[in-house]
Amino acid sequence: YPSGNLAIMVTREGDQMICTVQEDEPRTTKIRALFQSDGRSTCYYPNGDEWINMSIQGGQYLDQAGSRVKRWMWPNLSPGPHVPLSPIFISLNRHVGVRILAQDKIIISFLAMGRQAKFNMGTKVQVGAAGQPPAPAWLGRDELLLLAFRVRILQLLDKMRGCISFPSSEQWKKMQPPTYVLTQAVKILELCAAADISEELHSSIQATVNA
Repeated sequence: YPSGNLAIMVTREGDQMICTVQEDEPRTTKIRALFQSDGRSTCYYPNGDEWINMSIQGGQYLDQAGSRVKRWMWPNLSPGPHVPLSPIFISLNRHVGVRILAQDKIIISFLAMGRQAKFNMGTKVQVGAAGQPPAPAWLGRDELLLLAFRVRILQLLDKMRGCISFPSSEQWKKMQPPTYVLTQAVKILELCAAADISEELHSSIQATVNA
């Protein structure tokens, strides 16, 4: 950002690319969006609530109250009729926008000081031998809570390591959590969106992993 804060980070984890968008804040690592090359992506409102969630099957758009505004399925990845995607454009903040045109055309744009950068994090998911993408995992209430607490513990341990490494500095407050922790947090929220759980439990798990 013009402020000097990190805006967009693209990393590789194994054979997967991950694009992370952070908020323009000096002392936090608030995640505004996370895009994975395996077809899973999530965008968040400024308060941390889920805005858009996408998987290899399709996606959904939520309002700030948590109600579903629209839902779609990617073409050719589900049998029978499917709900098509109408192009979506959202502004995460005044510098970063996201345009969703198709499964292989998910554009993250960054504009500042008259210059622009674009990243296409869309992908074409390869279907399995049976002609269908792998089915999503289904977990119960207890399993989801355990996974959320595990991510929270990993976040706290990372902060402890930062304090130990920089005991007399606030530099550790600006350090980005490990990519695998961010990825696990997003995966848990995706599982919550697919699971048959209450809104209260969903909100509790979301607050735990985004703390």
